[in-house]
Amino acid sequence: MGQQASIETHILPADAPGVIDRAVRLLAGGQPIAFPTDTVYGVGVHALLPEAVARLFSVKRRPTGFAIPLLLADAESMDGVCVDIPPVAWDLAQRLWPGALSLILHRAPIVPDVVTAGGPTVAVRVPDHALVRTICRRLGAPLAATSANLHGLPDPVTAQDACGYLMGRIPLVLDGGPSRGGVPSTLLDMTTVPPAILRRGPVTAEQIAAILGVLA
Repeated sequence: MGQQASIETHILPADAPGVIDRAVRLLAGGQPIAFPTDTVYGVGVHALLPEAVARLFSVKRRPTGFAIPLLLADAESMDGVCVDIPPVAWDLAQRLWPGALSLILHRAPIVPDVVTAGGPTVAVRVPDHALVRTICRRLGAPLAATSANLHGLPDPVTAQDACGYLMGRIPLVLDGGPSRGGVPSTLLDMTTVPPAILRRGPVTAEQIAAILGVLA
């Protein structure tokens, strides 16, 4: 990818007046923003705008063969971006969302290929952070979001960390203080029988097994 021209990055408190309106306008216009979540600081775009997702890859210097997970406003939003959702996925969502659990499910046709690296599945979760859920709700779409770093570097847990990586590369960083989790979400593949944990995180195998009864 070519060299990205530097842009002005504004750092604003996440509770500043009008900040959500500003964030939603930028996202609706295809721009990326950084924000706190319940795990680490994330950078995200409107998930259903392919050009915006392509911009996210450029901003992060992320290879295009890597899929991007989706953050949702609520569990019901799974219906908009996933198909063939098994009943156990709804059970997990009811018990463990909002929270640090990402579910891999079959993608709906509306999800752009660039989000899934052309694959048939997509990872989704509802974060335990009211700011992110509100932004998704106001935007009327999920966020394609990943950690607010440059590819391969440590995950950011403060707005200052995110700025260290993305200053001059994105227009807005929302400062909500240190992230609460500090580690990425647990990743659970729901397209296999039985489901399989692909990445361990804050939600434990024991918590998942207590709901599912069995894990791969």
